[in-house]
This record gives sequence, C-alpha cells and structure tokens, in this order.
Amino acid sequence: MPAPAIDSKPLRVLLPTLGSAGDVHPFIALGLALRARGHRATILTNPYFQPLIERLGLHFLPVGTLEDVDAAIADPNLWHPRKGFEVVAQRVMVPAIEEIYRLIERHADADTVVAASGISLGARIAQDKLKIPTATVHLQPAIVRTLVDQGMVGNMRISASQPMWFKRAFFRFVDWAAIDRNLKRPLNDFRATLGLPAVDRVLHKWVHSPQCVICFFPEWFAARQPDWPPQTHLVGFPLWDGGGTALGDTGAPGDTGSSVMSLPAEAEEFLNAGEPPVIFTPGSAAATMQRFFAESVETARRLDVRAMLVTNFQEQLPRDLPRNVRAFGYLPFSELLPRAALLVYHGGIGTLAQTIRAGIPHFAVPSGHDQFDNAWRIEQLGLGLSVPQARYRSNRAAKTIRSILADPRMIRRSREYAAKTDSAAAVTRACELVEGLAVRLDK
Repeated sequence: MPAPAIDSKPLRVLLPTLGSAGDVHPFIALGLALRARGHRATILTNPYFQPLIERLGLHFLPVGTLEDVDAAIADPNLWHPRKGFEVVAQRVMVPAIEEIYRLIERHADADTVVAASGISLGARIAQDKLKIPTATVHLQPAIVRTLVDQGMVGNMRISASQPMWFKRAFFRFVDWAAIDRNLKRPLNDFRATLGLPAVDRVLHKWVHSPQCVICFFPEWFAARQPDWPPQTHLVGFPLWDGGGTALGDTGAPGDTGSSVMSLPAEAEEFLNAGEPPVIFTPGSAAATMQRFFAESVETARRLDVRAMLVTNFQEQLPRDLPRNVRAFGYLPFSELLPRAALLVYHGGIGTLAQTIRAGIPHFAVPSGHDQFDNAWRIEQLGLGLSVPQARYRSNRAAKTIRSILADPRMIRRSREYAAKTDSAAAVTRACELVEGLAVRLDK
C-alpha cells in the first residue's frame, strides 16, 4: 500500500471511468491508495459497481443506470471487430458525456483534482471549461496513437516500416469512418452549450489531458513512442480484483477493506482435486459468447484436461458439461490464476495483467476493441499465442494449447515477467502524479 503523502494537502479526487470490471478495478486500486494517503476518493461509474465501491469505503457517484449496462451487454455487436466501437460509443460514451461533466461541476471544490479514464469525455470537457486539474488515465496502449509503431489497430498491423503518408491517411480514415462519426457531433453539440469551440478527431490528440497522461501499463509491455504526448507517464499495471492480493505482492496490510472476495469452496475443491486446470473466460461483460464456450468445452474434451469456465452469464454455457469441466461465476483471478496451467481469454487488458502477474502462459482469443493489440503484444513478449475469435475452433484451440504447454521457454518467460510486475509501485507512482496536479490549484 502506498505510504501516506507527507507534503501533499488532502485532496478531493474524482475518478470517472466507464465500462466493465477491467475498466473499473484499476480505479478502485487508485482510489484505495489515494484514501490511504489521506485523500477523499470518489469513483464515478455505473451503479452496477456501487455496492462493491461503497463496501470498500470509497465514495461513489452514479453514471448511467443498471438498464444501460444490461442493454450494452446484451447487444450482440458489442464484441464485433468493426461494429463494437459504435456500440460502446452510442451506449456508453455518448450518454455519459454531459452526465460526467455535470457531476464534476456539481461536486468539485477548490481542492478537487480529476483522474479520468480516456473514454470519460465529459471529464476532458470539464477540464476545458472549469479549469479543474485533470489527468487522463489510459489502461491500454491501443488508445495512445503514434505515427511510429502503433502495434495493432483492430486486426491490422500499423508498424514502423510503413510509410508515414499511409499511417496519416489510415488514422484520418478511421476517425472519419468510425470514431468522429459516432462521437464528434454529440460532443461538440454539448461543448457549444458551454461556449466552448468544436474539436476535431476526438480520439486523436484532444482525448489526452494537456496536464498529465497516466498509462496504467509498463514500458516493457508497450514501449514509449517518440510522438506520444510529452506529459505521458507509464507507471505499470495496477492489480485489484477483490482478491487477497489486492494491490500486488504484499496485498494491503492494515487495510482489510481492500480485500473483499476469496475463492468459493466449490472452486477450492475443484482446484485441489487434480492437476492445475486450463481456465476459459471471454471477460466479465461477455454475455453472447455461446460459441466460445461450446468450442472451449470441446477443446477440453479433445485434450482430456481439467477445465474451469468462468462467466457471469452461465446461460451461455452448454447444458451438459463433461466431468472434467466445471463452471463458475466471477472469481478473483489474483487467487485463481497462480493455480492454473493456462488462461484462454479475450485479451482484455485487466485480465492480461493478472495473467502476467500469475506467471502462467496466455492463449488470447481477441474479437474487437483493444484486444487484438493486447494479444499481439503478448505474442511479441513470448508469453503466449493468439487466435482471433472468428477462427476459434476446438481443433485449432487444442493444437494451440498443446503447443503452449509443451514450450518450456514460454513457461519460463511467463515466470520471468511475473517478477517484473509491481502493482504497488504502479499505484504509488499514479498517486504521486495525481497529487502533482494539486500544484496547479495554487496558481
């Protein structure tokens, strides 16, 4: 747990974030650390997370409704490679623009700073209009654009070897065809009501706070690019999922509220009954992944391995599971993954970070958003392999899992990178950057 701040006065820190558990848990880690340093931390997000946040002793302000979450999760296009962004924009980002702005306007005082996720656009507007010191927090490298070596944009590689004219044209096309098409008009319509000028190419440069950009990933995962904003700080992965290792290697001594969940008895029983299992999960917000689970169950049959299926929506699962396969709801991966052989998952950044920390190999099955880029980076590090969701079939999955588990170099590298992951240091550095915003309050 980060030590209390010595030279920093107590702050009111507003933490807006949108999305699933992988988007909210890092802000819980940050909020708990800020509270331990003497600050008042308030998370602004969907009421779905309100009971958890308040149980941890953090303050909460609602953005959207539970019905909004249900509608987004039920949309079959949420995980579509091309249509997924439109779902997120129209169902999550756009409805929250004015709501987040008004919450900040209403609750900010003279000692307030803001640290907001990159897609919480209302916070950037509040920074422009209200001049509240603000840090933009990015959880994944895919959202920080570069004309040098971007990695993957969707399932397309944008590399350092491609000509500059092509990359400039490519990003302009992406903005015109998808991003600004969904975000620009509603964003600028609201800005106009506040007397603010219109912005263009919303996620190109404007999305980044000109004061501070905090990237919750380490440089060995995504190397700093020369054309990233100069105010960008790569701090590392924050790891919090409700398990006993809430903030990294040592947990959170003296802060019992940071750990709220352990493995249920039935999960413990299964884990203790045999060899480390293969874990299959499509992510906490995936509710339309029937084919993923059907292929995964068949993969376990082909390999004759013990397997655990983890999902919040068990109606997706095949009706009859073989004896070596068990299904579970939400489980804290900080406790589960170190006891597993391998994780087969969607490539979400939060799950990815927990897998690296657990020291086990990855089998990523990306379908959209930042998942292709995350999966590509895992392969570049030699920590796992990936197969796109559209090509995920039991025969290919079984072959890939055999290959991973038979590769001693990959298993060794997984353990080496686990030792590089320092969640406590990442959260401490993020707290220091947030506290650094307070200098601007005195100007």
